[in-house]
Amino acid sequence: MTELRAQLAEWRAAFEKRVPSWWSRVLAILLLILGVIFPFLTGSSSGLLNGAIIAVAYAVMALGLNVVVGMAGLLDLGYVAFYALGAYSMGWFGSEFFSKLNIHVLVSPVAGQLPGVHLNFVLILVASVIVCAVAGMIIGLPTLRLRGDYIAIVTLAFGEIIGVIAVNGQSVSLGNGMTLTAGNLGISAVDPPYFPISRAFSLLDERPWYWLIFGILLIVLFVNVRIRDSRLGRAWVALREDEVAAVSMGIPLVKTKMLAYAIGAAFGGMAGAFFGAYYTTVNAGQFAFGFSIFILAMVIIGGLGSIWGALLGGLLLGLINNYLIPDVLNDLPSKFGLHFQLTAVEFGIFGFLLVIVMVLRPQGLVPERRRKLEFTSDLVTTTDTQLAEPSATSGGVI
Repeated sequence: MTELRAQLAEWRAAFEKRVPSWWSRVLAILLLILGVIFPFLTGSSSGLLNGAIIAVAYAVMALGLNVVVGMAGLLDLGYVAFYALGAYSMGWFGSEFFSKLNIHVLVSPVAGQLPGVHLNFVLILVASVIVCAVAGMIIGLPTLRLRGDYIAIVTLAFGEIIGVIAVNGQSVSLGNGMTLTAGNLGISAVDPPYFPISRAFSLLDERPWYWLIFGILLIVLFVNVRIRDSRLGRAWVALREDEVAAVSMGIPLVKTKMLAYAIGAAFGGMAGAFFGAYYTTVNAGQFAFGFSIFILAMVIIGGLGSIWGALLGGLLLGLINNYLIPDVLNDLPSKFGLHFQLTAVEFGIFGFLLVIVMVLRPQGLVPERRRKLEFTSDLVTTTDTQLAEPSATSGGVI
């Protein structure tokens, strides 16, 4: 196995020497063009397009969790809570759930005639960001003095608390016959997004849904890249590598950690709001603990701390889970005389993929530069060189 990893490293080094320095930008532009025209390469409503929509939404969540786990080094096992809060924001502010109220803001003519709270999708997206950012800071407060396994326990508890509230929220009265959630019955008939200058959103034509979540993904990517290259991003990395040294250099611990939890949660809330509209229902059964582990697996397989790794991990596992296994390979065992379907062992498949990646490429498919150096034993040499020639910006403090 060691020889195989060494051979892969040699091939990668030879490839990097042959390609020009600008190839990554050209590749990014080509992928962007491919992403825009992808719906025209499939049917207007197909299994592949549906799988791609869900995979892109998963990638948004993976990018959000990567902020917390990868960049800031804070373990979070309750990320499904932000998916739930984002989806419930869509249910609360974009359906007839609060039927005793009558609030309509920039909605379609059809939704404008219905009782309840009906806000434009962009406003609901902003509301989900605010709700989840506040929830992220709340979950961050108890973890300020905790490390390692203790952070995992607190975040796991937070996710389970939100799940219990989602199930039992129908017993929480808000007055006038309204409740907090609908429990396992779910909030149904959620409004589809409405934009006056765009095509109508319908489940019979999934192309508008794809372009909507693809636009959200581009926004999240832009914010991720800008934050990574900012003083806040460098502060996250400093805290991840050595918290004591970072605090002694003047980095504010509370503010930096709170921002990591808030920003990561906000991205999860955006994807959750989209899922609430796309699935047309918000059901407590959607928010199981296993979903948090699934998103964490995307980040680990892609590469902890790597923006492009989290993106690749989210797209890869999303397509495998929602298209490749159920639509393409589901009946594969029957061809070998086995009487089961792959959907019955999908978690075992993901576990196997995780083990394979950790053995062959423990730094992830697209690793962050520092983690790549750590796993290739080049970090010591690089660090010594940087210490000998200190950068003018190495002492930045937020």
